[in-house]
Amino acid sequence: MSRLLCALLLSLMTLQAVAASFTATVDRTRLSDGESIDLILQSDDVTVFGKPDLAPLQPLFDVLSTRQENRLATFDGKTQATTRWIVTLQPRQTGFVVVPPLTLGDASSEPITLQVLPADTSANNGKLAPIFLDASLDQDSVYVQAQAILTLRIYHSVSLYDDSSLTPLQMPDARIEQLGEPRTYEKQINGVRHGVIELRYAIYPQKSGELTIPSQLFSATPAQRSNNDVYNPFGPRPGRSVQVKSPEVPLTVKAKPADYPADAPWLPARSLSLAESWSPEPDQARVGDSLTRSILMRAEGLSSAQLPPLPTSQAIGLRRYPDQPKLANESSERGLIGSREEREALVPSRSGTIDLPELKVVWWNTREDRLEHTSLPARTLQVANNPALDVETPVAPAVPVASGDSALLWPWQLACALLGITTLLGFGLWWRARRQPAILPTVQTGPSPRTLLDDLKRACQANDTQATRQALDAWARQQPETLAEMAARFAPLSETLDGLNGALYSESGQNWQGEELWKAIRTLPPLETPLNQQEPSPLPPLYPR
Repeated sequence: MSRLLCALLLSLMTLQAVAASFTATVDRTRLSDGESIDLILQSDDVTVFGKPDLAPLQPLFDVLSTRQENRLATFDGKTQATTRWIVTLQPRQTGFVVVPPLTLGDASSEPITLQVLPADTSANNGKLAPIFLDASLDQDSVYVQAQAILTLRIYHSVSLYDDSSLTPLQMPDARIEQLGEPRTYEKQINGVRHGVIELRYAIYPQKSGELTIPSQLFSATPAQRSNNDVYNPFGPRPGRSVQVKSPEVPLTVKAKPADYPADAPWLPARSLSLAESWSPEPDQARVGDSLTRSILMRAEGLSSAQLPPLPTSQAIGLRRYPDQPKLANESSERGLIGSREEREALVPSRSGTIDLPELKVVWWNTREDRLEHTSLPARTLQVANNPALDVETPVAPAVPVASGDSALLWPWQLACALLGITTLLGFGLWWRARRQPAILPTVQTGPSPRTLLDDLKRACQANDTQATRQALDAWARQQPETLAEMAARFAPLSETLDGLNGALYSESGQNWQGEELWKAIRTLPPLETPLNQQEPSPLPPLYPR
């Protein structure tokens, strides 16, 4: 019994250790000497009290401030409590500096490597203004429609009121995307601590040549202290509004390389990847099954709006029903990461082997300055028969086989006798039929055509794809021609049937509207009957032959 209790306690402690986590992150990994960063420590273990041990930070960093945040969130009906400590650090040396692992109870965080760049001494000569702007690009030249990152920093050594504003960055010959939210930190310049507001933009030039990034205008009101040197943020604002401009930055835009394929869309990116997923997995595919294939293209240095549609993969024996693509953008330290996800429903129409061709995308590697090819390998689907779709074939009647010991003459005699009897029987039935009325009244079985047409109308007006398909098949079975023949001679019916089939095998089926299909059914022209094939009269002949 004691062993069982120990095992239960050990398992509970293990589950608690797995569920609880203690992580460490920073707002950026590259900074200049004299700048500060925010180290964010987060724990979701509610059983641990106290604060993280910050003593390992002392040899390499100056701890400027520490604040704590408690959060309570609910996911899928479960409440999760987290505690965050935001520690503002300033490195004491340049080069690669490692934030050591920190501990909270029995949990420990992972180390983080920072790159601290030497400060620019050219800007430290002379006295700096209380507020000034700096603008810089990550590279001096880029290809047309490629990404250039503009970093705009606002330095202020005085406190500012909350009425500060910055003019929006606008360029007629370039597309501009802001990268994330503005960052705030501190930097020491000439022994004076400055607050820094950092904004980053991704710029995509649309034509080659020389491009100038215009200066930005920053307006703010410095907070002046009173005579008793007491700062009152809620008091009057005696200071004047100050306006400062950032410098203009030139950028050289190169044209598309001559060796890039002319028939391929121009994709200048730092990296590009393709990935696919299936739902369900195509290993056990059968005829008529719906397989959803998702292909994700991610490009570092391009926005999702620049990613073209993926090449269409045509395969014999496979019907395709594509869905709307999903576009998304993600900001990172090196700029924008655009993604495009395309989903399609694939329905095998035959059994056996179906080959999906290789999917290849051509792009230009701006980091290595060369042409690249990224592809998904070809895939072979093994499609099995679907017993639910097999058509029942009639069984031929068994033919009596004569015994091998009998003579060879009597089977011929028996066959001739049976032929004569059936001929006489058929002649007698024909003679009897001549003396009967031409058309006998028939008893209708099953629903009437009018009832089936009303069912089809109600299903179309209800925009129900499944009910519409069942009502359409029931109505077509009582028509003089098949549904495929009607669609072949009437184009509006063919288009609306394609829309119904696409809605049945894609996620956009809930938006299907059946009014167009009902209109095509109502306007279907009647089947033309040749002049030499007249309908038989419902009355018996006046003078039977």
